[in-house]
Amino acid sequence: MATESFSFTLRQAVTHADLLRACAVRAEAYGRKSPEYREPMLSPDEVDASPWTAVYLCEDKVTGDAVGTMRIQTTAYGGALEIEKYAEVPADLKKHGRGEISRLSAVPGADPFVRLAMWKAGYLHCLASNIRWLILGVRKPGLLKAYEQMGAKDVTESVALPYAGNLIYRVLGLDVLAAESDWQNRNHPLLQFMVGTTHPDIYMPSMHRPRHVVDRPDVSVL
Repeated sequence: MATESFSFTLRQAVTHADLLRACAVRAEAYGRKSPEYREPMLSPDEVDASPWTAVYLCEDKVTGDAVGTMRIQTTAYGGALEIEKYAEVPADLKKHGRGEISRLSAVPGADPFVRLAMWKAGYLHCLASNIRWLILGVRKPGLLKAYEQMGAKDVTESVALPYAGNLIYRVLGLDVLAAESDWQNRNHPLLQFMVGTTHPDIYMPSMHRPRHVVDRPDVSVL
């Protein structure tokens, strides 16, 4: 298997200071186009506080600056996703573990691989957590196209999401367990990156217990 390195590292936020740095990236990224988001996003919200939410942080290897972040909430230990408070996810999907990626953002001028690395981390997080369905609220045309090319499909009607500015979002679902086979069948251009390459700069924490933002846990390198 090929091995590739990035200009940054990607790990889970494990301290409150890490979480604040992630919030600062969100505020900068979202606040550029929508200034009203800047101030609210500087502080963690209720989803961040959930023990079933993991926040990931990308840090530049040279400067140490935070350059990207995302969070993923799962139902690995029961409960419902934040998006499921507003979108009626089909019952057959609810029979399985589900995850929701949100607040995926990068600072202006960040390495283009930052977003791809976070997407891979989200995929690996779902696999490690026995999550079958990744539920995504998507609005931007570019992201919609990218997720659809990855195999995501509409699973319910579009809805307004209060935690995302009350804007209308399409709700997509990706079958995580079937994704690799689907990518192989379609010779997807990201197949090699997602499953055929080892990225030692992506650190995935142990998934056997809920995340608590205290000390950095033991990690395994993928």
